[in-house]
Amino acid sequence: MNIHNLDPIFNPKRIALIGVTTNPNSVSGKVLINLVSGGFRGVVYPVNADHEAVMGIPCFPDIKSLPKVPDLGIICSQAEKVAGIVSECGEMGIPGLIIISAGFKEIGEEGKKLETEIRILMKKYEGMRIIGPNCLGVIVPSLKLNASFAAAMPKPGNIAFISQSGALCTSVLDWAMEGKIGFSQFVSIGNSLDVEFGDLIDYFGEDENTHCIILYIESITNARKFMTAARAFARKKPIIVYKAGRFPESAQVAASHTGAMASEDAVYDAAFQRAGLARVYEIGDIFSVAELIGRNKFPRGPRLGIITNAGGPGVMATDALIDSNGVLAELSEETIAKLNEKPSGFLVAW
Repeated sequence: MNIHNLDPIFNPKRIALIGVTTNPNSVSGKVLINLVSGGFRGVVYPVNADHEAVMGIPCFPDIKSLPKVPDLGIICSQAEKVAGIVSECGEMGIPGLIIISAGFKEIGEEGKKLETEIRILMKKYEGMRIIGPNCLGVIVPSLKLNASFAAAMPKPGNIAFISQSGALCTSVLDWAMEGKIGFSQFVSIGNSLDVEFGDLIDYFGEDENTHCIILYIESITNARKFMTAARAFARKKPIIVYKAGRFPESAQVAASHTGAMASEDAVYDAAFQRAGLARVYEIGDIFSVAELIGRNKFPRGPRLGIITNAGGPGVMATDALIDSNGVLAELSEETIAKLNEKPSGFLVAW
């Protein structure tokens, strides 16, 4: 696949914000504030037919009136208007779109029809790529690009975070700001009408600033593309995955969230193992892994030494290690002797 056709989304020079309103607390208002106040060095074109200016920034009445062709269009309009806007963007030659608008397949059959209409239009305009709909947006900290309605701008780092849940994205951003963890890319893909996990893993695999990818997955639509991309990336860099919808009841909730049914968890588990992905089962573990990788302190292997001042916690820690396929390190007699010299009286497991 041609991964470079995602450049207009993740490295745009000109951005059109379509459907922006005068309300700074609306989704589109927050996106505009993030774009103009975050330090993005490119050009932002607000598009609003009803207002001459939004928040003091001059507006254009429609896409055709823009002075130059944007690299990226961000759509915040009502769902039923999005297909027409996509067509206008295609006619103007805008190569990248982020559809933040909700009201698509996650709401049922009517929403699915809207997505099908957009997909047909997208194929008409060769090279067009779309993230979303029903997504938070995209953040590229190194470019000071916050093309989302999330308030936080994390510091630049080496972790690419890709999520099907926009709400989880905001929680991760809050945690990252508090923990001073940086990201190379931060992506909410929503319903994945076009761009999906496989595309992004391939793209970030060529990004020298990305040393690790963390995925929040509810479902995968193109398994072959995902497996090919994940196996190639995982040979060089780690991929950490949290798969939601492990049980029938939670899978049903995931279906209403993104409009995609989650399959048997055992199938996903086998696929992750085959591709060389590290799966975590607690959402908090994503944060722990991100913190570990973000500080570039990689363990060189599965061995772990456990040092404790009480026997019970040592046994519990050993159980957890072995259950996670870790290996209890064998400490040398010299190391044990030095540890036993400590006044607190360490108990060492090896």
